[in-house]
Amino acid sequence: MKENSKTDWVRIRSMKDDEIDTSDIPELDVSLFENAELGMPARKEPITLHLDKDLVEWYKPMGRGYQTRMNAVLRMYMNAHNK
Repeated sequence: MKENSKTDWVRIRSMKDDEIDTSDIPELDVSLFENAELGMPARKEPITLHLDKDLVEWYKPMGRGYQTRMNAVLRMYMNAHNK
């Protein structure tokens, strides 16, 4: 994370399961899965793409998944122009 979290992770990690308030979470039962369908992500198309060096240098330090983020930005642009 680039910013310090305000969460007390030491306290959270030391909590026992029965100390966690789950009153706002509905109980899960088999009915949840009655109409469930397995969905596989769409396969990506491998291509060669030439990008400006500064663009790649800006995304790459974001770490693992930077190409996926670039894909998401392109998808948002496409969706905005398909309306």
